[in-house]
Amino acid sequence: MTHELKTLLETAINWETEGLISVLATVVDLDGSSYRRPGVRMLLNNKGQWIGAVSGGCVEKEVYRQAKSVFQTGAAKMMTYDGRYRLGCEGVLYILLEPVSLSEAFKSAFFYCIKERIIFSISSYYKKQEGVWDGLGSVFKFEGKTFSIQDTKEQGFVQRPKEGLEFKQILQPCFKLVIIGTEHDAVKLSEYASLTGWEVTIVSKGTEAKSAEFFPKAKVFKALAPEHIQSLSIDNQTAIVLMTHNFAMDLRYLVALNGEKPNYIGLLGSTRRRDDLLSQFIEYCPDVSDEFLDIIYGPAGVDIGSETPEEIAISIVSEILAVTRDRETYSLRKKSGKIHARLK
Repeated sequence: MTHELKTLLETAINWETEGLISVLATVVDLDGSSYRRPGVRMLLNNKGQWIGAVSGGCVEKEVYRQAKSVFQTGAAKMMTYDGRYRLGCEGVLYILLEPVSLSEAFKSAFFYCIKERIIFSISSYYKKQEGVWDGLGSVFKFEGKTFSIQDTKEQGFVQRPKEGLEFKQILQPCFKLVIIGTEHDAVKLSEYASLTGWEVTIVSKGTEAKSAEFFPKAKVFKALAPEHIQSLSIDNQTAIVLMTHNFAMDLRYLVALNGEKPNYIGLLGSTRRRDDLLSQFIEYCPDVSDEFLDIIYGPAGVDIGSETPEEIAISIVSEILAVTRDRETYSLRKKSGKIHARLK
């Protein structure tokens, strides 16, 4: 969610410099089921352009049609979309449409939280009725300070409409994937992770042939010795994959990571390599916690029969998503034998 919101607000700022008016559409409630859940957003401008989506693509034109009055009046409004009659879906969407006018103080506070990986919240005030009422809108809270996206003052606050409702979100830092290694399979994993919307950091030993130009979507590319790995600001919105293809180097990085708290550490290679790596790791770190061992997944990936670097990347990204969203899958680390199928 956070990376989508970041993209939308960056676009709103760019559109404003072009003299365009922006409207933010947020799904704030849902009766029944829908393709996407409350909290999804899209951004539209008065020239007929939009980015993001609040559905699988079937609702967006209606959102733009409804947003035209917001472009003209500057007043936030509620719209509903009943998919039961139009699409055969089972849900009714309640969508808040509000003009976007970001103060310099808002921009500063928002991008500071993004850069420093600080949690923030959004409260969207709405009604489950179509129409325009005073008080409709979203309030962002950054480190105790509140800002409205409809107000150019340094601090603004939107009063909840009478008998109105509140949809509140707590937004975590943008999810980050740290890839340690720069071989061909790391290039593919970086590409797929970037497509997923994750911030990608590439850690090089400094002796590899591949440079930053092989990782155009990565946010960070740096040569970093194992003893300096803590400088990457690792938190519980961080996944790490060790793929240097060098046993001793993977072991050094794993030892250096002991005590950090990412939500996932993936080990590339066979089950035997994993067992040898963990055995030596425990010798170096006999006091390692069970919690740290629980976040190590080796061999990394979901058991989908991956063979090519592209398929392996899909497998690893899928496992990280499952771990992050607390979903049960059949991970390769549960296998005791070979992870590749026998050739017939």
